[in-house]
Amino acid sequence: MLVVFFDIDGTLLSTGGAGGTAMRLAFRNQFGVAEPANVPFSGRTDRAIGASFFAAHGIEDCEEHWQRFREAYLCELERQLPRHEGSVLPGIPELIAELASDTDVAVGLLTGNMEHGAWRKLEYYGLRDRFAFGGFGDVHHHREEVAEVAMDTARQHLGRSIERAVVIGDTPLDVACARAVGADVIAVATGIHDWEELEASRPDLLLEDLSDWKRVCDFLRS
Repeated sequence: MLVVFFDIDGTLLSTGGAGGTAMRLAFRNQFGVAEPANVPFSGRTDRAIGASFFAAHGIEDCEEHWQRFREAYLCELERQLPRHEGSVLPGIPELIAELASDTDVAVGLLTGNMEHGAWRKLEYYGLRDRFAFGGFGDVHHHREEVAEVAMDTARQHLGRSIERAVVIGDTPLDVACARAVGADVIAVATGIHDWEELEASRPDLLLEDLSDWKRVCDFLRS
């Protein structure tokens, strides 16, 4: 069985900034911070982003504070999604439809998004029914840990061994987490990282986007 794990933001879709706006507003409203620090988001787990906000503002990183932030973010995400102009990225509908037609291929998620937020983004952009399992960023600070969870979840969901895994993502951290679990990786320059940055992370295949989805399928079946 071939399992293809997709990142969400910058790979499957763009929310037009809805997620980042929701994060900052949720933190501001819950913890009374007028101007939340400009912490890095790209490729990181939501749990790690939360920890960075807490550290930047001298707030204890505890379960109570994380859950407050998490719930506020999910509520704010609902408000922000329709206020931003996002889209499914090029080639995604065709690629996923092609993979779904192959009984020897399964698709899953490997994302830093917290699980409920991940499913909500996919639902909003019409991709929810294409995915049934994955690894998410609610608990772990590092994408490598999320990748391990994604692999375990895939095995449990499919009830069979994984002969090959491929991660598709738009950041060097996607490449690194794929390597940590022995997966091949396709990097796409559809996020904030340019070609040179992604090339330096040494993916197996590097593309400007996924519009040439037939080439992606050829790589996956090679």
